[in-house]
Amino acid sequence: MHQPQRLYHPDGWASGELDMVLRWDGHIRIVDIKLGTPHSAFSASLEHQLRFYAWLWHETHDGQTVHGMEGWYLEASERVAYTPPVVDEISELTNAYKEHYAAMQSHDAGVISFPAPPSVACKGDAAGCGWCAVARTQDGTWVLPERFEWVKALPEVRMKTPYAPLGDVQGRVTVTGRLTGMWGPMPNHFAEHVLGAVLVVGQQHITVEESEPGAFPQLHDHAEQDLVLIDALPGVWRDQARLYVDGHTQLRHRAELSDDDMPEVTRLGLLRTRANVKGHVLSIRQRTGVRVDGKPWAMVSLMLWDGHHVAEVVAFGASINQRLLDLRPGDGLAMTGVELGWRSGILQLRIDNRKTRIETFTPS
Repeated sequence: MHQPQRLYHPDGWASGELDMVLRWDGHIRIVDIKLGTPHSAFSASLEHQLRFYAWLWHETHDGQTVHGMEGWYLEASERVAYTPPVVDEISELTNAYKEHYAAMQSHDAGVISFPAPPSVACKGDAAGCGWCAVARTQDGTWVLPERFEWVKALPEVRMKTPYAPLGDVQGRVTVTGRLTGMWGPMPNHFAEHVLGAVLVVGQQHITVEESEPGAFPQLHDHAEQDLVLIDALPGVWRDQARLYVDGHTQLRHRAELSDDDMPEVTRLGLLRTRANVKGHVLSIRQRTGVRVDGKPWAMVSLMLWDGHHVAEVVAFGASINQRLLDLRPGDGLAMTGVELGWRSGILQLRIDNRKTRIETFTPS
């Protein structure tokens, strides 16, 4: 039994964390553990989740096929078995997951608009569909599942200094410098092994890091060269500014670019690594556990909506306080000094217990 088990696709574009893999009898069975019951609104999506894990196991274990998939529901004390994909289905699943990945990477600005127009929104008839089925027309008419009716009653978020809309958060930037100090793969704050380096610009320097494992495997191919880093994502970790790179990022030799082809360059001192944001909480989740090395971990994740865009907000360990734990969907949340981060090219705001100030408010 392996618990938990994090898998990364060899090409770096897919990953997943399995709760349990049973192999004691020579057969491979993947188990996902749920707190609820197999009759909940979201239980229908578990089969799709397990099929993804089975596909990922095949891709990361020399073509091994999974013999069984089960969901263990703790509240109901039930085990539900599902049929795993066969070898002939693997290529079809690969194409489908690549399409999903490409769609996720297409958010160049890094901030997701919400709600979507009806022409883009999901129909809501697939397993696990929910928020993707929420839509609003140009004239303000809502189209949404019944369980989300409360969302359209939320009042407009009033923005005043120092707060700014999520859509104004600084996205991709271009910087120039010399790449040196290669390191990694080493664990990031998610305990994922990523590559990194240091970009030196005159007397200044900044860490450059993959946004997730395999996001920019060619990073170390450009050591000790004068480069233009195009479409990097500005952020911060442990009070140090960082540039995150992914599949949209380009590394070009300065000599290759004419003045006409040179994108607008942002000076390191002008990078925005924190934001002041305000909005409504749409959902919130707390997770705790024990890492493979025996150390405990805790994480709170919520989705913040300012009326036009939505972003994930996360807090780890000591940054989790009672005010966060008391939040419920529909509550108002305002934050100053929240850190910028990125997952799959999409904005992720991180709470720093030393620098982020949190206030809650009642929507009115």
